[in-house]
Amino acid sequence: MAYTTIDNPELYFQCKLYTGNGSTQAITFDGSENMQPDFIWCKSRNNVRHHYLADVIRGVKGRLRSDANNAEYTANSTSGFDSFDSDGFTLEEDSSSLGLNESGHTMVSWNWKAGTSFSNDASATGVGSIDSTGSFNNDAGFSIVSYTGTGSAGTVKHGLNSVPSMIIVKTRSAAKEWFIYHQALGNTKEIYLESTDAAYDGTAAWNSTTPTSSVFSLGSHTKTNGSSDTIIAYCFAEKKGYSKFGSYTGNGNADGTFVYTGFRPAFLITKRTDSSSSGDWNITDSTRNPNNVIGQILYTNLTNAEGSGSVYDFYSNGFKIRESGAGTNASGSPYIYMAFAESPFVNSNGIPNNAR
Repeated sequence: MAYTTIDNPELYFQCKLYTGNGSTQAITFDGSENMQPDFIWCKSRNNVRHHYLADVIRGVKGRLRSDANNAEYTANSTSGFDSFDSDGFTLEEDSSSLGLNESGHTMVSWNWKAGTSFSNDASATGVGSIDSTGSFNNDAGFSIVSYTGTGSAGTVKHGLNSVPSMIIVKTRSAAKEWFIYHQALGNTKEIYLESTDAAYDGTAAWNSTTPTSSVFSLGSHTKTNGSSDTIIAYCFAEKKGYSKFGSYTGNGNADGTFVYTGFRPAFLITKRTDSSSSGDWNITDSTRNPNNVIGQILYTNLTNAEGSGSVYDFYSNGFKIRESGAGTNASGSPYIYMAFAESPFVNSNGIPNNAR
């Protein structure tokens, strides 16, 4: 059996840098393969601005902010995204300071492909108990799922044929926290994307039930299953050589922990889970940071401009912590991460990639 089925991760994930111009502009990916993004996450690098998250299910004008618990905001007809394209996306003018295309702003966008639509009438199909619609990509292990909360325990079809390792859930119709399921924390832990809070015990969000290859479970929690709330979920399943959702323990040393992923990372988020005092969600990527040591950091929970430091090394088969700071490497503290590949450690023909 081949080490990986994904030799070219750019088919499913791409990071793109661009500069805002305050007017209409088409952003075209630099990768060797065209990819239509179905989920786009953008952030201004040089200015204090909110994160901007949009997807094809909610529509190009539907904006969510990872750094706040706000309800979904619909951008006006002359601002924000104009379209998701076969090889990138098109932006409209940004006169309202949405932080997506302001003139002179250096920007980063992280882009994922889903691509195949689905609609599930749970009572008719017998899959799950809560109706859902969305878009999925089984090759890449990614789906976008829309559902309406019931206020009672139930299950939702996620569209994948494998078990999600991480699920990001946000209520669209009301101001409620971003909830994260992560396999390293398990089904009785809850953690917020827009907060430094530590993970805490709770059975209501995921109904103390691990996702299956067809559905994820919800309890009666108002943040993941509020009655009549419209809710979006981003589901990620691990794919060898392409994506990894795991954990590591800090050692408090600048010669820090090495984490094996099975690929050279293109994108990495880490989060300390036992402390709220130093628990930012750290975002790095190999496009903003083409060389080790990597230290251009953004934070899912903050509007801050990009920070700098010496934080990580990206290797052909994983990443290594290169600082002793509490936010990434406190001695004995647990951290979770999500990572996507620049290239697999070994491709489908058995050929290894090179170190950076």
